[in-house]
Amino acid sequence: MEALAKHLYARSSAQKARLVADQVRGLPVEKALELLSYSPKKAAVLIKKVVDSAIANAEHNEGADIDELVITKICVDEGPTMKRIMPRAKGRADRIMKRSCHITVVVSDRG
Repeated sequence: MEALAKHLYARSSAQKARLVADQVRGLPVEKALELLSYSPKKAAVLIKKVVDSAIANAEHNEGADIDELVITKICVDEGPTMKRIMPRAKGRADRIMKRSCHITVVVSDRG
């Protein structure tokens, strides 16, 4: 039994979100939620919401027991980048890259 949840166009760079995703991959969901709630990173809040959604999907759609769930797969892929201009001195301009990512979480039973 597997349940999936996605957060598309999350406003965080994929590189920063992968640091958090690597910490919770393969963990039981209760342990992962505890780790995410104490993490100071912005991406931890985003990933925690996706994990909560995957748990709710498993419980509602599959009738799974929450205590048995494990994060089997967590992917952070690059999303589109918004390009912005910041004016600088002497008529110059710098490009600001506002990056986004797509977070995918799959939870399943241990057995």
